[in-house]
Amino acid sequence: MLRRLWLIFAQAVTVILAAVFVIATLKPQWLQASQLREAPIAQTARQIALPPLQAAPASVARIGFAQAARAAAPAVVSITASKAPAQAAGRTREPLFGFPFGLGRPRNGPQLGLGSGVIISADGVLLTNNHVVEGASDIEVQLSDGRQAQATLVGTDPETDVAVLKINLPDLPAIGLGDATSLQVGDVVLAIGNPFNVGQTVTSGIVSALGRSQLGINTFENFIQTDAAINPGNSGGALVDADGRLVGINTAIFSRSGGSLGIGFAIPVDVARQVAAAILKDGSVSRGWIGVQTRELTPELAEALKLGSARGVLIGGVVNDAPAAKAGIRPGDVLTRVGDRPVATPAELLASVAALKPRSQVDVSVQRGSQAMTFSVAVGQRPKPQRASEDD
Repeated sequence: MLRRLWLIFAQAVTVILAAVFVIATLKPQWLQASQLREAPIAQTARQIALPPLQAAPASVARIGFAQAARAAAPAVVSITASKAPAQAAGRTREPLFGFPFGLGRPRNGPQLGLGSGVIISADGVLLTNNHVVEGASDIEVQLSDGRQAQATLVGTDPETDVAVLKINLPDLPAIGLGDATSLQVGDVVLAIGNPFNVGQTVTSGIVSALGRSQLGINTFENFIQTDAAINPGNSGGALVDADGRLVGINTAIFSRSGGSLGIGFAIPVDVARQVAAAILKDGSVSRGWIGVQTRELTPELAEALKLGSARGVLIGGVVNDAPAAKAGIRPGDVLTRVGDRPVATPAELLASVAALKPRSQVDVSVQRGSQAMTFSVAVGQRPKPQRASEDD
């Protein structure tokens, strides 16, 4: 009888051990939960306590551009421009190029344009894009600290897409101006603005290219290209360098959908500053004009016109009674030099002539067939743009 009881006990222990082994292998959490329930409360708390938060040591330098963003962001503002319903169409000159300028029209109300701007002086002078405020009857500016003010439009320059605004508020933060001419491809830049009206946003990227032109966006083009995200609402915002200094005014994007594809364009700060200085002084920008229409001189055209190896810009037309016509320049001439500056492309000729002061005199060199000639031209005032083909 005793032996039989011992066998039953041994078999029971064997079954229990086998069950524990199976549970430990297949469902170990059952055993852990049981242990936690049986453990004292203080011991359980010690087992599941989370580690405390620790600040980074003061000796550890942050990697990033937070300092640049802190320096520049207070001077970047949001702009709301109210426009009449008749001017509701967004501004896009080329299907793949667009101005990142958010537009919306409340029901039975004026159209609202959402853009950005940059305070460049403590007395309230702002830079933004012309297309942000063009045709606006009311312009409201909101600072990053929450203050709001009505802005006065000082002047615009549609040919560079720059506009100058003025607000009257105390203690305005002004951004430092950088040197866009020292930028190199690969330099880090930050784009600051109000994309999609979500609030001030900072995006980062690099300088992708310099001197971008012939895009058909503005008359005068010398863009900084960047892959920092620029979206609707960023127009007129700041492009800053790694030190938080202004190097450009964000103006356009290459896009198939209206959003950022990593190709954005900014007006260099030196161009924007020159335009702002002229507007603040005279109310507008004065540029030189001689009244010619130009074409690029291709090797085929040079051969057809028997110009040999001449390099320059082919004069396709001369405006009647314009300075060039009065000086004796004719269609078919190849313009090679303006003053002491050689020109080889229509863009170079446009920039060279525009830089001249109206009512000044300049010597213009041309090639007429095999003959080199020089004309003294009385520079005129560039009229407001009417068509893209009228270059200078």
